[in-house]
Amino acid sequence: MSKENEDKIIEEESAPVSAKADMNQAEVLLNITQTMAAFETLDEMLEALVNIIIEQVNAERGTIYLYDKETDELYSRVATGHYKREIRIQSKRGVAGHVFNEGRGTIVHDAYSDKRFDRSVDGKTRFVTKSILCAPIKTVRGEIIGVAQALNKRKGQFSDGDMELLTIMTTQAAVALQTIQFVEKVKKNREQEMEFFDVVSDVISEIELDAILDKVIEQAKKMLNSERATLFLNDEKTSELYVKVGKGLEAVRFPNHMGIAGTVFTSGESVNIPYAYADLRFNPSFDRQSGFFTRSILCVPVVSKKGRTIGVTQVLNKKGGAFSDEDEFRLRAFTGQISIALENAQLFNEVQNTKNYNESMLESMSNGVVTINEDGKIITCNKAGLRIMRIRSEEIIDKQAADFFTGPNAWILDKIKRVEENQESEVIMDAEIECGGEKLSVNITVLPLISVEQQKLGSMIMLEDISNEKRMKSTMSRYMNPEIADQLLAGGSDILSGKSLIATCLFSDIRGFTPLTEELGPQGTVALLNEYFTIMVECIQEEGGILDKFIGDAIMAAFGVPLARDDDEDRGVRAAIAMIRELDKWNAERAGHGKKTVDMGIGINTDTVVTGNIGSPKRMDYTMIGDGVNLASRLESACKQYHTRILISDNTYNKLRGTYRTREIDRVVVKGKTEPVGIYEVLDYHTEQSFPNMRGALSMFEEGLMQYRKMNWDDSIAAFRETLKLNPNDKLSEMYIDRCEHLKQSPPEDDWKGVWVMTSK
Repeated sequence: MSKENEDKIIEEESAPVSAKADMNQAEVLLNITQTMAAFETLDEMLEALVNIIIEQVNAERGTIYLYDKETDELYSRVATGHYKREIRIQSKRGVAGHVFNEGRGTIVHDAYSDKRFDRSVDGKTRFVTKSILCAPIKTVRGEIIGVAQALNKRKGQFSDGDMELLTIMTTQAAVALQTIQFVEKVKKNREQEMEFFDVVSDVISEIELDAILDKVIEQAKKMLNSERATLFLNDEKTSELYVKVGKGLEAVRFPNHMGIAGTVFTSGESVNIPYAYADLRFNPSFDRQSGFFTRSILCVPVVSKKGRTIGVTQVLNKKGGAFSDEDEFRLRAFTGQISIALENAQLFNEVQNTKNYNESMLESMSNGVVTINEDGKIITCNKAGLRIMRIRSEEIIDKQAADFFTGPNAWILDKIKRVEENQESEVIMDAEIECGGEKLSVNITVLPLISVEQQKLGSMIMLEDISNEKRMKSTMSRYMNPEIADQLLAGGSDILSGKSLIATCLFSDIRGFTPLTEELGPQGTVALLNEYFTIMVECIQEEGGILDKFIGDAIMAAFGVPLARDDDEDRGVRAAIAMIRELDKWNAERAGHGKKTVDMGIGINTDTVVTGNIGSPKRMDYTMIGDGVNLASRLESACKQYHTRILISDNTYNKLRGTYRTREIDRVVVKGKTEPVGIYEVLDYHTEQSFPNMRGALSMFEEGLMQYRKMNWDDSIAAFRETLKLNPNDKLSEMYIDRCEHLKQSPPEDDWKGVWVMTSK
């Protein structure tokens, strides 16, 4: 057969094959077009396209990566197999990133020998990639909107024909993908707009400042997909920006021109920092103190309706990249809408605080206070006044002063009339009044009440009971149990004179008390405190301790004052354990009646203190002072930082005679001191439910603390994580993990001794 005839036969045989291939491609393209048109969501469209690609190129797995302009990332929202969650990679990373940036497809026959291959995705999906077929997804105008990728040819290797087919398929699908992306973006913007209005409506419906701050912070963090958000408000009186770091805690304050927040406040201009540690305005000390690592920052001013900057809103660490211009626009719009609500809430808060302060001050006073309006009617009488005069509130409230101050006490009415006429206060020392058939020695002060506009509002009477015997017995019964009180009274005044002695001091404080009082109101707050103090004081007196004083909702008590015992340290620890146990019982009862529960922290220290009757001739208090007292107070405050309920110093720990379940938690330098002190947590009040696997957990915690002090951060983190496996509720281990992570990033000096410096009281 001639060469010419052979070529002719080959051409005739190949012609049907070529025509068949063209027809197959046409069917595939038609299938893609019909499939793309059948779906309304991007996820469905991507999944269908991936399945077509896998079938046509005979691959084990396929992935479509689309480009996110906001984050400069390639993301996959659908992959075949059991692994279905979004994967994001940098737009220049891996084979997909290379193809996206070069704009040309590539075939990789051995993935793990190719330098461009990113193994981390296999690590996340647990899939082993052998070969790769990857092509850019281009629109008809040549714009690259992503890449298509097929993995592991089932038979043989990927060919140029596979590349041609993949390119044709992705080009055919590009228009539909671009269209659905645009539609979804419009829907997303619409949803964000509606969500924005809902969020703003929710925030501005509040009037209490704390509630608004909580909502603003939560919504800003959620709206911008960030790890943390903070709202700083400006205090015009002190020229400081302040932020409340937690309910019941004092606000953190700093000058309103310092740091990034201060820069934004003073300039009124937003700041968007993609890399915090590369910016000289960023102060890393906050990260070191909190254990938080700041990557990116967006900070915008909060401007009132009149154009006055009243604060700044700051969000940190956007998940998935840096903050965009759109993020800044949304945050500025959000703060602009809620600024009016913030101003109103600040004003309401100031008025409410003043009202609460006045009412609390009035009720907490040991002196009796009676107010009379300009018509001579008695308007108020605090509890001390009712107690001193031996009466009930209905016997004096809303009565005319002329009808109440009669008989032996009529001279008081004369003083009231004279003060109203002269508008000058009068003081009567060591006067005598008759109450309930008993004569009392009192100091009385009558003062005029005048409005801001200098209008007469009435008068106020202050009563101080100075009946010595009654005052002494009443005071002592509040301080200590009757047995000790009798010994003191029998010992005479020498016992109450100044002394320096070793004592064990106990401080306790209610957590989150301020918002609780605002919710309960004055009467509810007083009722709660009376019930709470009754329970706590009984626990203290059962162990032979004395009550030094109440400081708001705090309790200051002592063991070994004024009479020492050999086991005062143990008595203090046993009292603290009993206080927590009784508190838990009380909380169970409150919860059963639908009432809010109460938590507290306790600090105990043993040291030298000075005790004695301290005050003026007219008013004395038996109390104790000194560094030992201050350290107990610092330990109580530290319970918040260490997520504990009972902390004792090594001064107390080393003198204990009994055996308790404890763990050493840190060596610290408290504010105002230079020498470190070891602190221990007492755990005896716990049950198996509240602290499971305690023995094993304490052992692992001790190992973690030892490695921490050796600066073996990874070993320490591993030990604390093992502790959390045994007790997932151990917040202290979580704190140490965060601290170790921070110290890994910012290592301490070589001579570091594992001592933590406390910067707050």
